[in-house]
Amino acid sequence: MFSHEKYKHLYIPAALVTILLIICAFRAPQLFTSVGLAGAILVSAPLILASIAITPIAMAGRGGVDLSIGPAIGFVNVTIVTFLVGLELQSPLAVFSYAIVVGCIWQLLLAAMIVFLRVSPILVSLSGFLILQGVNLTILPRPGGFAPDWLSDWGYGTELNSPVLYVLLSAFLLWYLFCCTPLYESMRLLGSDERTAYTSGVKINLVRFSAHIVAGIYTGLAAVCLTGLIGSGDPSQGNTYTLQAITALVLGGTSLAGGNGGALGSILGALAMFLIFVVLSSFNFGAISGFMTELTYGLILVFSLLLTIFTGRIVWEKNS
Repeated sequence: MFSHEKYKHLYIPAALVTILLIICAFRAPQLFTSVGLAGAILVSAPLILASIAITPIAMAGRGGVDLSIGPAIGFVNVTIVTFLVGLELQSPLAVFSYAIVVGCIWQLLLAAMIVFLRVSPILVSLSGFLILQGVNLTILPRPGGFAPDWLSDWGYGTELNSPVLYVLLSAFLLWYLFCCTPLYESMRLLGSDERTAYTSGVKINLVRFSAHIVAGIYTGLAAVCLTGLIGSGDPSQGNTYTLQAITALVLGGTSLAGGNGGALGSILGALAMFLIFVVLSSFNFGAISGFMTELTYGLILVFSLLLTIFTGRIVWEKNS
């Protein structure tokens, strides 16, 4: 049965995506061609997957939002083109397995510090951001290297029926299956009220670790798609996804306080971010085009946070 309350957080991102699509129809009609859609899938895939990756961590509560998601994606990217390619482990099975395992290990390290050392999630992920940023530059001081041949072919982005599309569809299916498990409901309860979750018998530590494992899987998938997009290694390219993914997360209606939200909202938020980039690209801002994009993302993040606070206050007053 359709639940109005369950999906009301999707109204704003869905409306924004609709408006942006209408604007793109006039400003960038090439987006709606076969080649344009293929390119859109290729370019937006890493952001979509990165946004999904930080969703379960935010939903699990404690004000957790993974600031290290960008450098983590970058770490997997640079090690694929240096470590894996150097060892001639270039098969799809090896690359995907490596990316997912490394993503999960990193997220488990973050979860261990949060759960056992009881360090604030923001401080843990911020430290992770700074550490991985330096590690990435140490491994690969400047953009370079080559992705495996089969992965480099993804970067052409001319076919709508592409491997990137199948990666996204598999990622969506995986999230759907995760939502059908009791673990997902426990995670929502944990994010809404940790004390209630504990008294209800929810194994809090297990749920929190599980949320980070899910995040690790999507971190690895995002890194593979980024490697296919650029066809090489880049120690700083992944860093840009941190702000964008958090903006997409908040724009998609996921509460940073935990409990509310979901991957569908994050996907819509990521699509809105991509469409904003397309719209801005249709204008001639000259040398400041990059600054205009970052400025817009920042303003959207601030607006989304204010809107979240405002709507949350309305709900609280209605229920009180």
